[in-house]
Amino acid sequence: MPSSTPPRWQRSKTKLFLAAALAAAGPVAALDLASQYQAEPHLTPLPRTDAERARINAVAAPATDFSAPEQFEDLPAGAATVRARADDEAFSQHSANLSFEQELEFKLGNGLFKKIWVFSPSSTKASDGLGPLYNARSCQRCHLKDGRGHVPEQPDYASTTMFLRVSTPGPVPPELQEITDYIGTAPDPNYGSQLQDFSAPGIIPEYKLQVDYEEFEVALNGNETATLRRPSYTAANLAYGPLAEGAMLSPRVAPLMIGLGLLEAIPASDILAHADEADADGDGISGRANLVWSPEFNRIMLGRFGLKAGAPTVHQQSAGAFSGDIGISTPLFPAHAGECTDLQAACQSAPHGGADFRETEIDQPNMDLVTFYSRNLGVPARRGADAPQVLDGKRVFYDTGCASCHVPKYVTHRLADRAEQSFQLIWPYSDMLLHDMGEGLADNRPEARATGSEWRTPPLWGIGLTQQVSPRATFLHDGRARTLLEAILWHGGEAEAAKSRVVDLPPEDRATLIIFLESL
Repeated sequence: MPSSTPPRWQRSKTKLFLAAALAAAGPVAALDLASQYQAEPHLTPLPRTDAERARINAVAAPATDFSAPEQFEDLPAGAATVRARADDEAFSQHSANLSFEQELEFKLGNGLFKKIWVFSPSSTKASDGLGPLYNARSCQRCHLKDGRGHVPEQPDYASTTMFLRVSTPGPVPPELQEITDYIGTAPDPNYGSQLQDFSAPGIIPEYKLQVDYEEFEVALNGNETATLRRPSYTAANLAYGPLAEGAMLSPRVAPLMIGLGLLEAIPASDILAHADEADADGDGISGRANLVWSPEFNRIMLGRFGLKAGAPTVHQQSAGAFSGDIGISTPLFPAHAGECTDLQAACQSAPHGGADFRETEIDQPNMDLVTFYSRNLGVPARRGADAPQVLDGKRVFYDTGCASCHVPKYVTHRLADRAEQSFQLIWPYSDMLLHDMGEGLADNRPEARATGSEWRTPPLWGIGLTQQVSPRATFLHDGRARTLLEAILWHGGEAEAAKSRVVDLPPEDRATLIIFLESL
């Protein structure tokens, strides 16, 4: 007798339209909180007509036929898609639909992204201001070739692409107290919000990151096994006293940079349509929106960027990285000492680069160039989207339930002032929401609404080119997974059922799933 339970892809489709209907009906259950914060002051969208909404619903619906590629599937960024290069520059191209003038703006931003900052005082006034404590001397040294970072390797553990965030339990700021499940945190009084392992002359680095692994085997169907490595992290050589009682550490590897402007242009309502905090449809998937404070717009906004969706805009994420990673002051985060705390007297009194002709070490026009560059790093075209093994792997991707969180496609806002991201059918493979990924991946450090076991679903576009761009790059938030299969096998919590289905697959289906992911 045929099962009365619809296939997983159909249940995902039902969830999408059920959530959209609930959102349209007004404040309902778990959608109520997030629906209050759909304002998008970073965008100037034009209203959608009823006819456009109908077209968008049709084109964004989950796939049901896996015998051939969907229309435009080979163009994951729409008209912004770039050709897939076979070298380490695959993530460093500008969006294909930029104008000639915008290409110049992109190249200027690229120069700033690659700029090697120097210590103050310096004769190169436009480049001084590094540190005094920092993790890297340029944006590019974290995001290698605009791609992923890697974990530090023994014996010296040196890496500019990975660090530890740190926070302690703290009060909820007054402006966020209307979010009833916001989790209050505070910087560590000695070390701030992240640990820096490099410093200016005469100032002691905060620590040395040490990573150790314990390997173990996982049995797979078909007499196959996979070896996973369980990491442990040590903040060694702490130079400014012990961490505060209750300090929570979170390892972070720099993510790749492609397609950020398109993710920023997805309507907030379309992201929230996938949220199901109370798991109303009973499928075990309950994505939640992170809600964060925007100092740029002085309001609560939907979090989109960062491993726990802790930043609402590309500009805020970029400015935060300048401050925390490089120690460069910006108009949004103007502290010249960057992450130095009040208890680090030598750091606070060190020379900085904002003393003469500028108020901050990078000014707003240059921040705008960096933001434009970060928004417009092109997404490479799909490779072999019509190959039989890729199509079969896509079927497995849907059938195992991966598409429930890694939502394949959206249509961006029609924008009055950003034609390069306007009204594009894109395929990021992410719902941009928080999901509980289980104890195995938990960092036990909250961020806004995100608990210690929740992470934002990472976009998958470009994932097949990750190690082509940077051979040492690895996967997941802390780089523990050396292969895509290892990354899947670490999934737990809401993804436990999907992971178990992958474990139980015949070896040939598991292989085609990986081939599909490598085509993205």
